[in-house]
Amino acid sequence: MSADAIQPAAVIVLAAGEGTRMKSATPKILHAIGGRSMVGHAIDAASGLHPHRLAVVVRHERDRVAAHVLEHAPDTAIVDQDDVPGTGRAVEVALEALEDMTHGTVVVTYGDVPLLTTELLAELVSRHAAEGNAATVLTAKVADPTGYGRVLRAQDGSVLRIVEQKDASEEERAVNEINSGIYAFGVAELREALARVGSQNAQGEKYLTDVIGIMRADGDRVSAAVTTDQWQVEGANDRVQLAALGKELNRRIVTGWMREGVTVVDPETTWIDVDVALTRDVTLLPGTYLHGRTAIGEGATVGPDTTLVDTVVGPRATVKRTDATGSRIGAGASVGPFTYLRKDTVLGPEGKIGAFYETKNVTIGARSKLSHLGYAGDAEIGEDTNIGCGNITSNYDGVNKHRTVIGSQVRTGAGTVFIAPVSVGDGAYTGAGAVVRRDVPAGALTITQAPQAINEDWVQRKRPGTPAAVAATLAKQTISDTSSTTENGH
Repeated sequence: MSADAIQPAAVIVLAAGEGTRMKSATPKILHAIGGRSMVGHAIDAASGLHPHRLAVVVRHERDRVAAHVLEHAPDTAIVDQDDVPGTGRAVEVALEALEDMTHGTVVVTYGDVPLLTTELLAELVSRHAAEGNAATVLTAKVADPTGYGRVLRAQDGSVLRIVEQKDASEEERAVNEINSGIYAFGVAELREALARVGSQNAQGEKYLTDVIGIMRADGDRVSAAVTTDQWQVEGANDRVQLAALGKELNRRIVTGWMREGVTVVDPETTWIDVDVALTRDVTLLPGTYLHGRTAIGEGATVGPDTTLVDTVVGPRATVKRTDATGSRIGAGASVGPFTYLRKDTVLGPEGKIGAFYETKNVTIGARSKLSHLGYAGDAEIGEDTNIGCGNITSNYDGVNKHRTVIGSQVRTGAGTVFIAPVSVGDGAYTGAGAVVRRDVPAGALTITQAPQAINEDWVQRKRPGTPAAVAATLAKQTISDTSSTTENGH
């Protein structure tokens, strides 16, 4: 079979519904699982077939949905459904928009079936082409078919018709083969049949399923491709179903990465988006969440209790109990625990950002260390520099942000505050508690000196009767008694 035979002329994604059961200001198809909207998943599955045309039918929140679709797939044709309700009418307006398409196969799918894969769609199209069908229905056999259209077959096994739940008899409702709503059609046969579909049913809608009966009556061949993977044809009508689909998608993603050589210690508490990239010998500890376009290099360990969004982690790095967004962590570097990396944090190879540290828009050179209890923002730090405990770059003057530049081989004392804009040269030192307001030359020591004043008995005078005053009085009495005993002993 040639490639042209299985490459569809068009794929139509139906995405016009409101999805009232979501009870949300967000259109149903824009709700996301695995870091991607449901309609985004549907478009990706359809695009994998490389159709000549891809159309998405919209109506509810039209502009919002259309903008999202075009951002995800710019070459998509946006088609507006009119006031006539029903899936049949939605497909009909799409065909009207694709008026120059006169032959070939058209695939119809939905914007709320996020686990559907290109591979399953390709199987449907291949069967449709191989059998020369006018229509091929994707079906599934399920334990509980409630709510789905039932697939009724003829004695020869071909599809006779599809009946919707509300229009089905008791005998028909007992059938457990369901219609997924996903089809492959011959374009010419579909156009002709849709023109004859009415709306005389319980819903008053123009059903796409009625096309099947019309084609059968015309003597056209209608067949079905049955999938054993029910998840691929499951839609999400409410948040319960959305959560179930999200969990199943994540299970498949996590399982796939484990088969590629990634160690996932606890798959139940590890969540990985579809666009995340991992390599072999990565270890993910419990409570790890990898979102967006996060990428993790070979041999790195992430977790436990870590969330990374659009963050790159280099080979052999360790990231523990960290929240990072839009950051880059170099090879062999160490981050955490209890660390917050904000956008545009870049940590060089073998570097360290330690416990209770926050960073933002900072570049840290190779082997430099920011070990604990500090903030570095709008800063550049050289190589092999050690930033002491409690250091802060004071980057905001109340109106504007300013940069701090710290060189290589610098050592800063505990509690140093850098009042930006300021620079510290290579090899310089700062003393504990220094407030750096002026540039520090290379190799210099800067300290902030003030005489240490001691006001004796201040607590007893100013805070009499407090626990601190009582403790101080007792301590002084003990010292006095000890001094007297020592003197008497001599």
